[in-house]
Amino acid sequence: VRLVESGGGLVQSGGSLRLSCAASGFTFMNHLMSWWRQVPGKERELVAGISPDGTNANYLDSVKGRFTISKDSATNTLYLQMTNLKAEDTAVYYCRRPPYEGQGTQVTVSS
Repeated sequence: VRLVESGGGLVQSGGSLRLSCAASGFTFMNHLMSWWRQVPGKERELVAGISPDGTNANYLDSVKGRFTISKDSATNTLYLQMTNLKAEDTAVYYCRRPPYEGQGTQVTVSS
C-alpha cells in the first residue's frame, strides 16, 4: 500500500488549496479513507472521512462548510478541497487508509 499526498503550500487567510492523495497497492473503492492533520505539540485530529463508495462523508466541526473530501476511483485519488482557509488550519495533513498513511503535506495559512 502506498499513499502519496501533494498540494500543500503557503496560502493567505481566506484562500483555497486542494490536497491530493495518490493511492496504490489496494482496491481503492473497498476502503474508508480519511484526512488527518497534526500541529506540533498537539494531538493528531481527524479532518474528514469518506465511505468506501464515496457517498458519505463526515467532517471535523471546525471545517464543515469549508472543506470537501472526495475520491476518484478512476485515478485512485483522494482529495481534500479546502476553502476559506484560516490560520488555525495550519498543520501537516495526512491521508490515511488504516493502518497506512502517507508522509504528509504541509499547509501553512498566513493571517
